[in-house]
Amino acid sequence: MLAETKQGTAGTMSESWMLALIIAATSVGSAWVALLLISLRYERSRAPGLANFGHPTLEQAIFLFDNELLLDATQSARALLDATPAGDNDWARLSAFLAPRFEGFATALAGLAEAGRVELSARPRPEGEAALRLIAEDVSGLARLTLIDPEAEGRGVLVDGLSQSALEDELGQLRAVADHAPVLAWREDAAAAVIWANRAYMLRADALESEDGALVWPLPRLFETPANAGGPRRLCLGASGEKPGWYDVHRFALGDDALCFAVPADSAVRAERALRDFVQTLTKTFADLPIGLAIFDRQRQLQLFNPALIDLTQLGAEFLSARPTLYALLDRLREARMMPEPKDYRSWRQRMTALEQAAAAGHHVETWSLPGGQTYRVTGRPHPDGAVAFLFEDISSEVSLTRRFRADLELGQTVLDAMHEAVAVFLPSGDLATSNAAYARLWGVDPAATLGRVTLLDSVRVWQARAKTSAIWADVREFGSRIDARAEWSKEVRLEDGQRLVCRFAPLPAGAMLAGFTPLAVEAATRRPPKAGPSLLRGAEIPTLQGHA
Repeated sequence: MLAETKQGTAGTMSESWMLALIIAATSVGSAWVALLLISLRYERSRAPGLANFGHPTLEQAIFLFDNELLLDATQSARALLDATPAGDNDWARLSAFLAPRFEGFATALAGLAEAGRVELSARPRPEGEAALRLIAEDVSGLARLTLIDPEAEGRGVLVDGLSQSALEDELGQLRAVADHAPVLAWREDAAAAVIWANRAYMLRADALESEDGALVWPLPRLFETPANAGGPRRLCLGASGEKPGWYDVHRFALGDDALCFAVPADSAVRAERALRDFVQTLTKTFADLPIGLAIFDRQRQLQLFNPALIDLTQLGAEFLSARPTLYALLDRLREARMMPEPKDYRSWRQRMTALEQAAAAGHHVETWSLPGGQTYRVTGRPHPDGAVAFLFEDISSEVSLTRRFRADLELGQTVLDAMHEAVAVFLPSGDLATSNAAYARLWGVDPAATLGRVTLLDSVRVWQARAKTSAIWADVREFGSRIDARAEWSKEVRLEDGQRLVCRFAPLPAGAMLAGFTPLAVEAATRRPPKAGPSLLRGAEIPTLQGHA
């Protein structure tokens, strides 16, 4: 019984020790987990500050020069020189990098031996970043330059190789584009000093020395470009005695700086000068023309006119110099009664619209009979780029001459038709020129009603068909084809109806020929003495038909 009691007591104590060990182990594990969580939280809270702890320190860019000869430089300094290709020596490349960024760089370095130490601050960077600092020291006659970047001071910047290679490739391409661009490009600061330029600008400014290609700094300013230019300006560049060069200069604001481009404009200037000379030549030529000229652009606004237009249209020079529109000019012509009087304004407007459209579509000609008796020929011609030209020509004398000539022809035809003799005139080519009414009645053929050409051979066939056989017709054909000296001759023939004709053939000036046919009865009647006429005609000599055999 006691033994059982002891055994129970021992079992109870063993369980208690096991429970205590489990509790202790659990407490220790919980403590380690808590410490681990606290440590992780503390590390995360310190992560931004610790991010820089493991980065390597960026080495300062330090240069040691003996005059313009580089004696020594840190690795970052040499990398900077390698990335600055302007200039063929180390000092030229470093000057090309520092001079645009540090105002008074050249002056400060020139007085370094006397000052002993000079410290410069670069122009402020955008977005509030700290500016670069340059410390120049005279060390036993040598110049030590230390370039400090406050943004990177005390830490390095890690860039992977692929990114660095991509940046270098892009930088190389941009430099190649700038150096091979056929235009002058440069950048000016707020004080209008040139702080960067491409190769074309440097060559034009003689900023690259011919012997070793070293860069001359500061760069000269070639163009005076005001900040408020408002657009491109054409400027001439060239010293006295040199051939001037023309450029279209563009200026773009870039913060406090300005980015400028100068595009060569010599070809444009030559073309404009040639065009101006050509226009002057045309103007002088047009000034001597008796034809009025008016050229309208595609908006139908007057662009060019000559003095003859003023004389013909009676429009003032002030009105034409104001460059009126086409319809305004036509309105003024209508008011001045220098165009045909319209029935109403609406129909006149439609007619003028049709005139403008016809002139723009192709060659168009109208004849204006003016109320004052003049006659104008108005010609419209299309011009390139939608322009149209109108020519006003006074053809009053021409129309008058034509009318007189037509009246003379009608009078001559009337005289021929009043003759009893049948007459036909042939040209040297053998074509029938004219005939009279007696000819049409005699031979039953009216050449005026024939649409085609009538020749001497055609007429001989008609004569031969209506007459009895005779050798005269062969002689007529031979007489008409001869070009040597000819004499008038005549011969009698008999028609099929028995009527007798006297045929005469006479040469005319310029190789023409006249054929006349007179019936013998008519000829006898014309030979009788005339009866006494009115008292006014008594004693007058009456001509008779002569020349036939």
